[in-house]
Formats: sequence, C-alpha cells, structure tokens
Amino acid sequence: MKILSTPTKLQDLWEHKDVDFTDLMKLVVDVDREILAIDAEMHADLEELLLENGSEQRNLWGANVYPGKGIEDLIEYTSFINIRPNQNNRSMEITDEMTRNKVKYIIMRLLI
Repeated sequence: MKILSTPTKLQDLWEHKDVDFTDLMKLVVDVDREILAIDAEMHADLEELLLENGSEQRNLWGANVYPGKGIEDLIEYTSFINIRPNQNNRSMEITDEMTRNKVKYIIMRLLI
C-alpha cells in the first residue's frame, strides 16, 4: 500500500504492485487533501491507511483503476466504502457528479 501526493507513473505502480489482481488496482482518494492510497486487496485497508495518516472518513472515496484499458474506461467509481446514507450516497458507486469529478481529477493528476 502506498500513499501518493505527487504524480507517479501508473505503469510503474502496476509493474511493482503488491496485490496481484489480473486487471485492476484498488485505490481510495481523499478529496480534501487531494491524495490517494493505492494497491491493497480491500478498499477498507487503504481507507484505514489514510485515516491513520490524518484523513477524515467523510472525504474518502473508493475506486478502481484498470491500467490496461483506455482513458474512457480507466476508472470505476465503485467500492463498499462509498455506501454512505449520511452523505446521500446509498450505492457502492459514487453517485454525486461533483464528487466523481473531484475523484477523477485527483486520479488523473496523480497517476500519469
């Protein structure tokens, strides 16, 4: 598991990943601090890592990246940690467009 705050090559992360999923890497984005944690079996592990490093749970959103896919299919905005009725997100998918756009912006800025 790694926390990224500066741009990093996704291909390098993929080639040196700890978790061997065949086509994806899980990540959690802190939309307030504009950082992300990547490379774990579960989004909850990445969430915990960020919480231990000063993030607030309400700012953390889970997603997956697919390094082998094109830019349009690179990001999937789905995770169990996204189910938050108190934040009006009752689905595993991030439903708020502004939140999705912020997550996408951070992913695209940090994973080059």
